[in-house]
Amino acid sequence: MTLLQIKDLHIGFGDGVRYREAVSGVSLTINKGELVALVGESGSGKSLTALSIMRLLAKESRVPKGEIFFNDEALHEASWKRIQELRGNRVGMIFQEPMTALNPLHPIERQLVESYKWHNQTKGVPAQEKIKQLYEAVGLPHFIGRKNLYPHELSGGERQRIMIGMAIANDPDLLIADEPTTALDVTLQVQVLKLLKKLQHERNMGVLLITHDLTVVRKVADRVCVMHEGKIVETGKTEDVFKDPQHDYTKMLLAAMPRGEGVPIPRPATDVLRTEGISVRYPIKSAVFRRTIGHVTAVENLPLFIRSGETVGIVGESGSGKSSLGYGVLRLLPAEGEVVFLGNRIDDLSTKALRPMRKDMQLVFQDPYASLNPRMTVRDIIAEGLEVHHPELSRIEVERQVDAMLERVGLTGGMKARYPHEFSGGQRQRIAIARAMILKPKLVVLDEPTSALDMSVQGQVLDLLKDLQASHQVAYILISHDLRVVKAMAHYIFVLKKGQVMEQGKTEEIFQNPQHEYTKSLMHAAFGDSL
Repeated sequence: MTLLQIKDLHIGFGDGVRYREAVSGVSLTINKGELVALVGESGSGKSLTALSIMRLLAKESRVPKGEIFFNDEALHEASWKRIQELRGNRVGMIFQEPMTALNPLHPIERQLVESYKWHNQTKGVPAQEKIKQLYEAVGLPHFIGRKNLYPHELSGGERQRIMIGMAIANDPDLLIADEPTTALDVTLQVQVLKLLKKLQHERNMGVLLITHDLTVVRKVADRVCVMHEGKIVETGKTEDVFKDPQHDYTKMLLAAMPRGEGVPIPRPATDVLRTEGISVRYPIKSAVFRRTIGHVTAVENLPLFIRSGETVGIVGESGSGKSSLGYGVLRLLPAEGEVVFLGNRIDDLSTKALRPMRKDMQLVFQDPYASLNPRMTVRDIIAEGLEVHHPELSRIEVERQVDAMLERVGLTGGMKARYPHEFSGGQRQRIAIARAMILKPKLVVLDEPTSALDMSVQGQVLDLLKDLQASHQVAYILISHDLRVVKAMAHYIFVLKKGQVMEQGKTEEIFQNPQHEYTKSLMHAAFGDSL
């Protein structure tokens, strides 16, 4: 039975000659108990299409044409009161970023049943009983009775489960999930997807899953709709689309999934970094006098050895110590143990003594938008390191190098006067890479450099990093929870769990014959086609 039907939907912004259409003639259907994936890159119109169902579009948007039917009811003609009755009741929605969607000032329990109490003021089971049912439904029974639990005290996976609990509180017929697993580790991703499939079957819900991750689609979707530049260019059963894609855009998306292997290490390769049992610990402070009363160990006694042109992958779940290790190596966090960089011990150097060496060690952050100063132009962002470490360069020479580096990363010199907000996510990451590489460093720590990017953009960034490595013999420490990315880049891998090395070895050996059960579970979560 047809649950949701969208016919010839058009969404745009602006008026008159300034009108720009973002969604053009989209039509799709979802049946009861069916999970349909809406796939495409950022800006393709996926979220706009989903938000239009419950009239959650921004005020400046325009919907000049289109029909939306839910259980044969014409939502495009429904009153505002009727839409409010359906929101959170018959139609639930899971937003992309749970930390932003959850209110940081209210306890989890209060937010979990807010929608339920709103729609069931005079009927239904008591709120406390409903809380218990929802906690059990989303796999968090240990939260029952914890009344003063706030969003910041939860992990990413737990927050996403709370969002799912809020969305299903009123047993909706349709669940809209907007990128529900984008920021999660592979194991947490599998847990959330299993939960969605379980709820779908148990409650016979229709699910609209919005994602750019084709791995997720293959595991859970019954049907796929591929969206490009505001239009659905291909639709069909998941297995058929993956086996025999018809549209060139679908073929491009499938081809863009990370593949290949690391670039050949040059011979002879010089030693870049060596650590002897590096450890990173965070102090625990007392509540009153802020005295250190203990430590939490993020990384314990980990040895590293990296040569020029080599990529060492650091994999593991969130909280395993991956980023702490990278920051500890760069002396951005206090660390114990011997660190030798380019033949010099740097673990006992002062900040001032270490400063001249910073040009040879750089960092590319996970979120390119947060790591770029919004008040600085692209030119100033990229040139800042040059002007600090090479004050002898003339302004003309600085401009020449900035232009050359922009072209090297696939941008143009004409973009120098723009600001970060004027670029896409992939372009911002290219700017961040240009900022790091313009100093010609010997070591770059890549902290989840592609986790927030579309599949096609991810492939482009990985190709760029490989190209730069082959040209400059730069050494990479690649921090990632995406094993596909690590497999395509790394020569050697460390598998971390709670700061401990579970397994280490050459990339091909780890992927072909993992020894530790934890490594095997990560592999299954990343490469298994089914749940």
